[in-house]
Amino acid sequence: MDRTDDGRPLKLMVVLDEWTRECLAIRVARRLRAPHVLEVFADLMEVHGVPAHLRSDNGPEMVATILRTWLGRVGAGTLYITPGSPWENGYCESFNGKLRDELLNREVFATLHEAQVLVEQWRVHYNRVRPHSALGYRPPAPEAILPRPTTAARRSRSPRPRLTHQLDQTKRAGQLASRHASSSGSDVTPPG
Repeated sequence: MDRTDDGRPLKLMVVLDEWTRECLAIRVARRLRAPHVLEVFADLMEVHGVPAHLRSDNGPEMVATILRTWLGRVGAGTLYITPGSPWENGYCESFNGKLRDELLNREVFATLHEAQVLVEQWRVHYNRVRPHSALGYRPPAPEAILPRPTTAARRSRSPRPRLTHQLDQTKRAGQLASRHASSSGSDVTPPG
């Protein structure tokens, strides 16, 4: 268990995207209860959408009735790992090891706020800068800075007719769908 310099406990809730390996959130608090977990998930789902499933351990904050009921209402399933089987949640265990080696074992946090700030800085670095071997030594969510094209480069660009054609086809399909919807009275929403 992690602690601040005064001996008070710190709890960390880590949320990872298993597909992209991006760390979506790390909640640092003195205690984590089901309402805190629900708040983190609600904020993430507002930005990233509702996942098909959430994989977690069997901690009391994760198996609480209020959280499971809420997840069921929003359409997210739960996948709980078998107690004592951390290999069933390998991505998270690997991430936790890196977090411990690269930050938690190297820092002495004076306050809860200091821990929150340093953990968030590390999370951003992990997502945007730190290379990941499973991703071809690229970060999961790199910051991309693209130079602005010069005036000459903008003039020399040729339009992409294939893309334009695809967009035109989509517009036509949408117009046909909206004509069909208004004539038949069905709830067809045109694409795009």
